[in-house]
Amino acid sequence: MPWRMSTISANSIPCGHSRVAFAVPLWNDRDEANFFHEFPDMTASQPRQKQDGRRLRSAASRKRIVEAMRDLVREGSVSPRAEEVAARAEVGFRSVFRHFDDMEGLYREISELILAEVRPMLLLPPPSGTVDEIIAEMIDRRTKLFERIMPFRMAADANAYRSAFLAADRNRMNTEFREIMRSALPAGIRKDRTLIEALDATLSFDFWRRLRIDQKLSVAQGKRVVEAVTSALLAAHRRDKG
Repeated sequence: MPWRMSTISANSIPCGHSRVAFAVPLWNDRDEANFFHEFPDMTASQPRQKQDGRRLRSAASRKRIVEAMRDLVREGSVSPRAEEVAARAEVGFRSVFRHFDDMEGLYREISELILAEVRPMLLLPPPSGTVDEIIAEMIDRRTKLFERIMPFRMAADANAYRSAFLAADRNRMNTEFREIMRSALPAGIRKDRTLIEALDATLSFDFWRRLRIDQKLSVAQGKRVVEAVTSALLAAHRRDKG
C-alpha cells in the first residue's frame, strides 16, 4: 500500500512550538469504504462526541459564570472582578476572561435570570377598583419588585454607559412600567398629562432608589412617602377638575 506524509499544524496538536509529521496511508475508494463500514464510529461519532462534550463543558462553565456574577451583584458588588467571579463559579481565571469577551451576551443572560425570578410578579393581572385602590396596589407591587431588583438595576445603571444592551433594557423597563400604569388608570386621569408625568416619576425605580439609598429610608418609610406624594397629586387633580 503506498504512503504519503501529511503535515498537521502544531495549532491543532500541541507539541512544543514545532510541527508534527504523521504518516497517513493513501487508500483507494474500496479500502476506505470497507474501513468506514467496519468502524463507523471512528470517523463520525467520536469527533462529534468530543465536540459536543467541549460545547457542553463550555456551556456549563458559562452558566456558572453568569450565576456567579448574578450572586455577586445581589450581594452588593456593582462590577464584580474576574477573580471574584472565577472563585465563586469554581472555574479557571482564563475561562472567565474568555466569556467576559462577550459582555453583552453575559448581561443579556443575567437579565434573563433576573426576569425569570420576578416574572410571577410581572404576570399579575392589572389592578382594579377606584383610582385610589389602583394606585395603592401599584405602589405595593412596585415597592416589592424594586426591592428584588435593586442591586441588579443599580449595577446595570452603573454599566449602562458602556453597554448598548443595558441602556436599551433600562429604557424598555421604564417604558413598560409607564404603559402598565397608564393602561390601569381611567381615561380622565390619562388625559391629564401633568398628572401622568408626575405619577410616572413618583412610581419609578429612580424615585424609589433615591428614597432607599440616598435618603436612607426603610421600606416602610419609603412606601409612606410614595403614598403621600401620589395622594397629594390625586387630590390636586380632583380640585382642578372640581
